[in-house]
Amino acid sequence: MIAQIIFIFILISAVYLFSKNAGKIRRNILLGKNTNRSDQLARRWMVMAKVALGQTKMVKRPVAAIMHFFIYIGFIIINLEVLEIMIDGIFGSHRIFSKPLGSLYGLLIGGFEILAVLVLTACIVFLIRRNLIHLKRFNGAEMTQWPKSDANYILIIEICLMVAFLTMNTADYKLQALHFGHYIKAGSFPVSSLIAPLLSANANTLAIIERICWWLHIVGILAFLNYLPYSKHFHILLAFPNTWYSNLEPKGEFTNMASVTNEVKAMLDPSFVPEGNGEIARFGAKDVTDLTWKNLMEAYTCTECGRCTAVCPANITGKLLSPRKIMMDTRDRITEVGNNIDEHGKEHRDGKSLLDDYITREELWACTTCNACVEACPVNINPLEIITEMRRYIVMEESQAPASLNNMFGNVENNSAPWKYSNADRFNWVDK
Repeated sequence: MIAQIIFIFILISAVYLFSKNAGKIRRNILLGKNTNRSDQLARRWMVMAKVALGQTKMVKRPVAAIMHFFIYIGFIIINLEVLEIMIDGIFGSHRIFSKPLGSLYGLLIGGFEILAVLVLTACIVFLIRRNLIHLKRFNGAEMTQWPKSDANYILIIEICLMVAFLTMNTADYKLQALHFGHYIKAGSFPVSSLIAPLLSANANTLAIIERICWWLHIVGILAFLNYLPYSKHFHILLAFPNTWYSNLEPKGEFTNMASVTNEVKAMLDPSFVPEGNGEIARFGAKDVTDLTWKNLMEAYTCTECGRCTAVCPANITGKLLSPRKIMMDTRDRITEVGNNIDEHGKEHRDGKSLLDDYITREELWACTTCNACVEACPVNINPLEIITEMRRYIVMEESQAPASLNNMFGNVENNSAPWKYSNADRFNWVDK
């Protein structure tokens, strides 16, 4: 009974802390401007099914896709085993699903064990790729000590959880064979039966090992749950809504700015009154609160895999731009804004902004707007939207576009074309 009370206390505390921290992230996301992403419902469900559930964009890198698939499937299916462990912890039972599921239970446990081995293998491969092979896309100026350590922590935690699970099952398997205590014959153990000869101990010691691993496994999962809001691994929860709210317009199609549209309408019709809440309209984005909530959701969804930066032509040619850094900087800044709200209230201003304090103008103007980063992202994150909104602010609010762009703007205004010659001379080349 004491063990049940302790477990219930740990479970409630873990769920409460996770809900509190996840609520802060939700609050931070909703600090962004509103945008409508609720149209074309059938198409949105299809995109989410293909990209988030089906992992279709992962296959461009086959090795990573296969390894990630093992971890992904393991995460989804082994949660059934976690559910049983939680019920056992609350009610003091042992393998409570074994009786109602009958022979199916054996197939499930056997499947869990095989998945655990596959997850272990994938995590070890990923650790080797990051720390021994040193793949280029896992490095970069933005990949400081914390992002690198965070990735390693996630993989090591998953390895520990799988080792605890398999050790627990191995001890359980041997205790079942010994008909010890409440360890009823339940489940099939294709992996644990192979490990069993390595676990040489008497029944009492095996029971202690099984209980220790049980606690390590479930408490480790609850601790990992509360690590997620501080980690890039939060994408396991946000990938699904992020893909559902994907931009369904053709890639590269720029949105009309409501503030500009209102200005034009006001010039054409002096009686026009724009809709709004009285706030002064800003052209583009200087800080994270000028971006949409979808942009901020994408920042929290980014898993820092580097696929966007690896295909960025600006980055490949040695320029400062890294689309991954754009997303990481956006996440860091909105988290800072949220922390300021928690400490000083919603009206507090720290005098900092996403532009200049986090992202430099050199980075922004290095972008060719080719959409390679958007196409490469496994979960449909769009760094280009953030880049173009910040460019709009620089041009329309500060009038600080590069000289080459200012020349082009002048030509468009005077000649209705980006070239120096007049509109009437546009087809003179045909006569030559």
